[in-house]
Amino acid sequence: MRVAMFGYQTWGHRTLQALLGSGHDVVLVVTHPKSDHAYERIWNDSVADLAEKHDVPVLLRNRPDDEGLLDTVREARPDLIVANNWRTWLPPELFDLPRHGTLNVHDSLLPAYAGFSPIIWALINGEERVGVTAHRMNAELDAGEILIQRSVVVGPSDTATDLFHRTVDLIAPIVREALDLIASGEDKGRWQPQDRTRATFFHKRSAEDSRIDWNWPAERLERLVRAQCDPYPNAYTYHRGERLRILSAAVSEGHYGGTPGRIFIREGDGVVIVAGPEAHTGRSRGLVVRRVRTDDGTEHAATDYFRTMGGYLRARP
Repeated sequence: MRVAMFGYQTWGHRTLQALLGSGHDVVLVVTHPKSDHAYERIWNDSVADLAEKHDVPVLLRNRPDDEGLLDTVREARPDLIVANNWRTWLPPELFDLPRHGTLNVHDSLLPAYAGFSPIIWALINGEERVGVTAHRMNAELDAGEILIQRSVVVGPSDTATDLFHRTVDLIAPIVREALDLIASGEDKGRWQPQDRTRATFFHKRSAEDSRIDWNWPAERLERLVRAQCDPYPNAYTYHRGERLRILSAAVSEGHYGGTPGRIFIREGDGVVIVAGPEAHTGRSRGLVVRRVRTDDGTEHAATDYFRTMGGYLRARP
């Protein structure tokens, strides 16, 4: 088959690698220019560089309606478009152009976690599994029929970085299997409609989404810290008016009562911060903060940073 690819960052890079090794003819690659967005500087293997290395024509575009894009895709005569991490909606005149339509590869177990940053949102929400879905693109974002879906287990200490590496490794086998099914015609009868009653859709993450709300239960805050691990922007709070990033944390063994955000007591190798909407009852667990980073980039053990107990961590300066 003649295949065109729309994609960006490491997800798109892995997809293009799989296509180049698939035995099919990659006739065009469309990707975005480099971005300064915090989340787009992470996992930013260049799709354009890989395409150029293999003498595949490449276009840098921000939007599907940018000048000349539709005409160039039409001239490439693809039998199939494969998309992964293309950052804007594609219109029907593009996704329906090839005879096999467009296969989108999305890093969640659709219909849940459509949209952006699905692994981070899923980890924060305590999901037991995350994964990758190959589905047919239609007019609604991440909503088309599913051809292949694979998942991995979320372990109790997994970070978003751990889950990124495990899910990105699913891309190549999923892409190769999907192309083989489509090229051979064996995909007929295997496309499954999504249950739209189970669909969820998430927005891009920003600095506001990493801000710690000490009214959250400690269990959820601990997952937020793991979800916002390096190299992602870390979960953060404010201490004495200065931003403080939380690098490592755990749920306390003991139950601690009081006002959320109170720097309370040492436990094990960390310092307990009172947390949760029911903290005043004394029946909630706290968040044991283990390691922190100040805005100058210096890391500290929490037991060194918080030399005395008392005072509060706050959501704002």
